Amino acid sequence: MSSTIHVDLGDRSYPIVIGSGLLDGGFDLAEFVHGSDCMVVSNETVAPLYYEKLLPNLSGCDVASVNLPDGEAYKTVSTMQTIIDGLVETGANRDTTVIALGGGVVGDIAGFAAACYLRGVNFIQVPTTLLAQVDSSVGGKTGVNHEKGKNLIGAFHQPQVVLIDTATLATLPDRELKAGLAEVIKHGAICDAGFFAWLEENMEELLQRNPEALVHAIRRSCEIKAEVVAADEREGGRRAVLNFGHTFGHAIEHCQGYGQWLHGEAVAAGMVMAAKLSGLPAGDVERLANLLASAGLPVEPPPIGADGWLGAMGLDKKVQGKKLRFVLLDAIGDSHVTADYDQGRLDEVIRR
Repeated sequence: MSSTIHVDLGDRSYPIVIGSGLLDGGFDLAEFVHGSDCMVVSNETVAPLYYEKLLPNLSGCDVASVNLPDGEAYKTVSTMQTIIDGLVETGANRDTTVIALGGGVVGDIAGFAAACYLRGVNFIQVPTTLLAQVDSSVGGKTGVNHEKGKNLIGAFHQPQVVLIDTATLATLPDRELKAGLAEVIKHGAICDAGFFAWLEENMEELLQRNPEALVHAIRRSCEIKAEVVAADEREGGRRAVLNFGHTFGHAIEHCQGYGQWLHGEAVAAGMVMAAKLSGLPAGDVERLANLLASAGLPVEPPPIGADGWLGAMGLDKKVQGKKLRFVLLDAIGDSHVTADYDQGRLDEVIRR
């Protein structure tokens, strides 16, 4: 049994299909392959688990594949070149569909390759990690990292469909599950106080991988993201609230070396820093920190130093007119993007 959420973007609209057991032929993915050819992009960890399971969903298609090395450290232009080379070698044309099978790194690289090849071919997201299912697979952000900063090279390129099989979470390592929960918590913090409170009551169920709890958390996260993306596809305004904690988090990832801190771990510590910058009552900051800690996530950043913080954050995509912009909370469940923040408080947060 599955449920569907629609991302309403006019002629770029697409469904997010959520259910358990959708691979192994449980969903006709071939319906979204507009030609007959497709290229499945996965990695050395996920492909042995799910590539063969995916094939029954592509009945009647001619399927080629490319497997990438696993990890954030490989989210680079040179890794994307591997996908482009594979498409060229198989004679892929504009009717070819790129299918991303894996976590957020695979989805971002494969989507960017699809956006670039022949100036854009169709692609499909089949996310297999919690973080990808609740965040990176939805919204059309694709790209790779540069040695000077995270996601500095990329494009907006919406998928044809996002297929979320929650059964794939059974093979997800605990650390990766917890990292995904950071993005789930983020959605409650920025948009839905009721969902945030539900997470406080049900975190243990999520950590124990209770199927009903996971489906609810994934669905609500996708609903929130779909609504925000539909209102602001290319992050001209409101969509930037989805980056709560990310300005600090991306700086952590960059300064520590990509892959040392998982993306969700860095965002967790970054959210606490952003909450402090917001000037929230101490009780609200503590509430956010306690929920993140209950998910097994870090709430303090590593020692980086003021110059490290400011240098890394200076290349953040929310910088406008050489002025840093942050996503701040007005309260749990209510957020905004601003360049009008207390510089003294920022200095204090960084010094801590």
